[in-house]
Amino acid sequence: MKADPFLQNATALNDELDWLFRVLDTRIKLHFEEDCDYRDVFEISAPALNDQSSFARFIQHYQLTEAERLVLILALTPHVRPQLLDVLFTKNSVSNRDFTEFGGRSSASFGGFLPSAETALFLLAGNDLARRFSFHYLFDADHVFSEHGIITLEKMQPGEPHLNGILSVNREIIELVTTGKVGRPMFGADFPAKRITTEMEWDDLVLDPETFEDVLEIKSWLAHGDTLLYELGLAKKLKPGYRSLFYGPPGTGKTLTASLLGKSFERDVYRIDLSAVISKYIGETEKNLEKIFQKAELRDWILFFDEADALFGKRTKISSSHDRFANQEVSYLLQRVEDYPGVVILASNMRANLDDAFVRRFQSIIHFPMPDARERLQLWRSAFSEKTDLAEKVDLKEIAGRYELSGGSIMNVVRYATLRALEREERTISNGDLQEGIRKEFQKEGKTI
Repeated sequence: MKADPFLQNATALNDELDWLFRVLDTRIKLHFEEDCDYRDVFEISAPALNDQSSFARFIQHYQLTEAERLVLILALTPHVRPQLLDVLFTKNSVSNRDFTEFGGRSSASFGGFLPSAETALFLLAGNDLARRFSFHYLFDADHVFSEHGIITLEKMQPGEPHLNGILSVNREIIELVTTGKVGRPMFGADFPAKRITTEMEWDDLVLDPETFEDVLEIKSWLAHGDTLLYELGLAKKLKPGYRSLFYGPPGTGKTLTASLLGKSFERDVYRIDLSAVISKYIGETEKNLEKIFQKAELRDWILFFDEADALFGKRTKISSSHDRFANQEVSYLLQRVEDYPGVVILASNMRANLDDAFVRRFQSIIHFPMPDARERLQLWRSAFSEKTDLAEKVDLKEIAGRYELSGGSIMNVVRYATLRALEREERTISNGDLQEGIRKEFQKEGKTI
């Protein structure tokens, strides 16, 4: 029976919220020098993360420390159990004002307590100034919270303390750790990637046997990767995710294979055309790609980078500032690809076009060659609509043996020939229709029949 994601996430969050309550209660008692069972909030152990809830996987993926987990659950609390923080509305009996050290506030539209970075530092460090300073890194620009858009601080007015900014959790994080699902983004300037799907099945995919065997390795990772990393404990020794390079001529099944992998394991596949993402403006390429990675990490997408040569082609020696920035973009994407916990596939027409230093970082390199005559015959036989007929003169075996075409080109021919038949108000495809379609395909490549 499939586990209920709502129940899994609720159970994990309940444990984390109970932990936060105990830590907060302890911090307040220590602050006001009341009787307490602990001398330090870090004596209270964080709950074990031994389940497969979205919340647990999120913590495990980013390898958050106990301090980071406390900040995360503190920021999530107004969204899942706001009453837990009501204790921080306590008034100072001397000044008849809120305790400044608690940070946070309510708002005109929300009566509950909204924690700030100041609230988090109070929770972690109390009045210990040295310890407080040691936790400032949690709100630095290069910390995982900021770098991956997980938690940001509300901008304060000039002159106001930066750390009094409210902790704002990415809406998609909230969706992920509560419902286990996040809505799909729309393609556009802010998100330069498109979801790709297919109505085809594995039986429709015609590949060289060796190529298919290599693809099975990715299927194995998708089926057993979590078990290998978390149940067998190899997460500390292996980088997350799986990286593969698909190379071969256009139309040989690279995109279809990626789509089928996603379909088989109920994971969305997003295609990113690197030639379209790369910006002529320095630094913009990294921003464009970061938007994709931030969303993908939350959803366990398969990322399919097409036209990989555009960014990973072999480079000449650095001769200008533009070359240096181009190399920085490559280094950035390499690091992001290596850190991504899901499957990343890069596609290229030519293996020789890619930098060897880049290729060595991949788990598999899979060649998608042009189909041979036997494979082409299989493609031809499965290409036509069941509601059309072939004329008696059509010899698919002869066509398959004579014309070297990719699966994509064969489908282009079938489309053209079928439309020609329909224009005649017929559903019988003639040999002439096919020959003209083949001629057009060859013409695209500068070839003649």
